[in-house]
Amino acid sequence: MYRPGMIASLRPGTGTGAAGPYAGTMAGFWSGLSSTLRGLEAFAADGDRLDEEALGPLRTLQYRLHRSGEVLAGVRPPEGASAVHAELRDSLVAARDATAELIEAIEVGGREAAAQLLFEWRGALFRVRLARHRVSTRPVAEPRRLPPPRTAATATGLVAAGAVAFVAGAALLMWPLWAVGLALLGGSLLLVRR
Repeated sequence: MYRPGMIASLRPGTGTGAAGPYAGTMAGFWSGLSSTLRGLEAFAADGDRLDEEALGPLRTLQYRLHRSGEVLAGVRPPEGASAVHAELRDSLVAARDATAELIEAIEVGGREAAAQLLFEWRGALFRVRLARHRVSTRPVAEPRRLPPPRTAATATGLVAAGAVAFVAGAALLMWPLWAVGLALLGGSLLLVRR
């Protein structure tokens, strides 16, 4: 049941658990959507079932698609996932509308009229599966920070000096010079990693 403030509680960073409310909401969302898609795909797999008896279950499944879209609209995706969430929302709307067209075709023309829309309807359901896959598998990439140009130039200088000191120390059999070369090379790595 909807309570005021319920949608706001689904915003990232408002939960107390490690995963937060986003992960919990999406887990429930995936569970409901999976069962809805299984039901719809069972009808889509057998065109002979698309008759008057299928109207009740199809209407229920269509409503469940609509509810899934509403739940998804109330979730603010994590940074970097807005586009795939929008794609999933659009695919849910398209599948809901394609299901409505199929229901209307069954009401007007029976199984024969539904057969003409079957491939389009299957495509809309597949689009939901594809969008679901993209949302659930796309990692949110953290942008890589490049070192400032001065830091990069300093690190390059340390590498050059370290290489010269290392080779000179090894050629002259002077281990302190060799160790200084290794230290300079290590320092360049630490400078760039910061």
